[in-house]
Amino acid sequence: MKKYYQDYEVGETRETYGRTITETDVVLHAGQSGDFYPHHMDAEWCKTQEFGQRIAHGTLVFAVTVGLGASEINSVAFTYGYDRIRFIKPVFIGDTLHSRITVIEKRSHPKRSSAGIVVERVEAINQHGVTVFACDHLLMVEKRN
Repeated sequence: MKKYYQDYEVGETRETYGRTITETDVVLHAGQSGDFYPHHMDAEWCKTQEFGQRIAHGTLVFAVTVGLGASEINSVAFTYGYDRIRFIKPVFIGDTLHSRITVIEKRSHPKRSSAGIVVERVEAINQHGVTVFACDHLLMVEKRN
């Protein structure tokens, strides 16, 4: 797919399919990241804490949320970065998330006249319709000649 800077419209939104967070996800992420905090790994300790159960790593939620939105490959764009990363509500083992991606801004690239920056607000929404995570995805996109 080729979607040029001029093809993006502020306000356009797309939603993804869902993905359930499993215990395997949490354990694998702990091993990959080195984050073995009891909030993620110790079910008995978590019973004594505010949420009463283990919570998924924020970085796992970030990765899953962004990954859900990566189902389309745009050959004239790439990720420039992420801003305003927020972990709004806890995500638990068994929660199902889907992503909502909304174009919130377009601006010229400060150094490349041949490209622009498209800012997408990326939100993770759980099975209860609650937004649990949000960030702004900066996408560098070629301009059509």
